[in-house]
Amino acid sequence: MASPAAAARPHSAAPRAALGILSAISLCHGLNDLLQSVLPAVYPILKTAYRLDFSQIGLVTFTNTITASLLQPVIGLMTDKRPKPYSLAIGMGFTLVGLLLLAVAPTYAAVLVAVALVGIGSSVFHPESSRVARLASGGRHGFAQSLFQVGGNAGSATGPLLAAFIVLPFGQHSIAWFALVAFIAILILVRVGAWYKGHIVVHTKAAAAAAQTGLSKARVRTALVILMLLVFSKNVYLVSITSFFTFYLIDKFGVEVQSAQLHLFLFLGAAAAGTFIGGPVGDRIGRKYVMWVSILGVLPFTLLLPYANLFWTDVLAVIVGLVMASAFSAIVVFAQELVPGRVGAVSGLFFGFAFGFGGIGAALLGQLADATSIDFVYKVCSFLPAIGLLTAFLPDIESASRVIDRSGDAAAAPRRLRSDAPAEGSRGSRPRFS
Repeated sequence: MASPAAAARPHSAAPRAALGILSAISLCHGLNDLLQSVLPAVYPILKTAYRLDFSQIGLVTFTNTITASLLQPVIGLMTDKRPKPYSLAIGMGFTLVGLLLLAVAPTYAAVLVAVALVGIGSSVFHPESSRVARLASGGRHGFAQSLFQVGGNAGSATGPLLAAFIVLPFGQHSIAWFALVAFIAILILVRVGAWYKGHIVVHTKAAAAAAQTGLSKARVRTALVILMLLVFSKNVYLVSITSFFTFYLIDKFGVEVQSAQLHLFLFLGAAAAGTFIGGPVGDRIGRKYVMWVSILGVLPFTLLLPYANLFWTDVLAVIVGLVMASAFSAIVVFAQELVPGRVGAVSGLFFGFAFGFGGIGAALLGQLADATSIDFVYKVCSFLPAIGLLTAFLPDIESASRVIDRSGDAAAAPRRLRSDAPAEGSRGSRPRFS
């Protein structure tokens, strides 16, 4: 008979292995979003090289947005039916080819093909990588989703900075250097794919049946629409800050451009912290509570912001960024639990639409600012968090939720996520990574 110490060894190693996978997939999310964010940063070079007008630049953005967002739910649905462990590396291969083509594109049409390939790579990456994060979570789905998203945020922030130091000084051909980033990501994703292959649940339907919510299809559809409206509220407000906050500060307070960028950095730093905090808090107290606070809870602060002086504008912006950014991981995990067995489709739907809402919101708010003023834009956007009232109509699925360890070690004890109730058969223990 194995000794107790020997029996405990696999379990003690499991958390490190799962955390390693979570770290790897978060890093690759950062690399993927870094490469995506390089594209807008090189628009000035493309505009000059191909003598593009703003409509043609808009078509470049549209092509990338369509392939990077609308394809995600489709790919997620396909991989739900037939998981593809190595599709992550293949998707990053599309991005690599797209970057190399963009570096040497002879025509505007080739540029469109290149950005479409980069977008397809992102569409393949997000649904499957979100599934890997959930698979490696050991039941702490909010924590895993937050860690995954923080990687993406870091990459999005780093991409334009690297483009400024590499592409802008050395020209379009230097975009090829970013293909090395994609290649590094492919090497990591091959290893992740090998781990993923060994942890796929064969009887997916049986696992899903164990986690059924008992809700009617109509109720589930209604809840998904509400969650998408919450994403709309959050993303459009956040994009109003990321896209126009510097102009708002310059116009209203007369600050210098460099100073305005520092003020924006405060907001982005708070948003990054909020992204990570929201998941673990949702694991502990329940995701509906996080959604209530993170969307509706910031309404007083957004209403005050357009009327505040510079100091209080910073304070309010930090509060809004910290609290509102905590919503997304809670929304995604709640949706995944609402539609068990459809992690890829749900992740693709919400990541895709979040990206799409941001792009559409930026365009519409820009037109509104041209027609009125930046100050008016913030007064209008200040009411967006009121959409958080719809949270009241979401079903209470967490009180009957089951934690499914998809690596084959079931921890299927019903528990309230806001409590520390132990899993069945593990009295007093916290959920384990596996």
